[in-house]
Amino acid sequence: MNLRVYKVRDGAKLPVRAHAADAGIDLFYCPDQTEHPMYGADYCVHSGESKIVPTGIKVEVPYGYMLEIKNKSSVAAKKQLLVGACVVDSGYNGEVFVNLHNVGTRSRILQPGQKIAQAVLISVEPCVVVECSTDTLNDNSARGSGALGSTGDR
Repeated sequence: MNLRVYKVRDGAKLPVRAHAADAGIDLFYCPDQTEHPMYGADYCVHSGESKIVPTGIKVEVPYGYMLEIKNKSSVAAKKQLLVGACVVDSGYNGEVFVNLHNVGTRSRILQPGQKIAQAVLISVEPCVVVECSTDTLNDNSARGSGALGSTGDR
């Protein structure tokens, strides 16, 4: 399957799969100094701060799929930068941004072209939401209605 990508500005890097067997394709920081003067060439994410980081690309996600933006293990482990909820739907046609959270104790500097996250193309099964008039949901479940920690995770 082909994933069509468009660079919205000079300096943007196409997503890359580092190894053929990798699930994700790497995404890179690409500042937009024209439209968003708050993004300099280098971009600081302070400790405890969340930033919406531009990638400089648009992606045509095929119908029936979503692109889920996920942590890049090296970025998360070494820089303590974690990805927040990021789903790119097939109908979205704007630039892809990454929601980064600095959970570490030090500020982190992003430089243009630096890997910041990875994206995984995931098949989505369309569903119709149907309201039930009686609560018979999962009546045959061995788990029951136990919530967090109900399976004995201690």
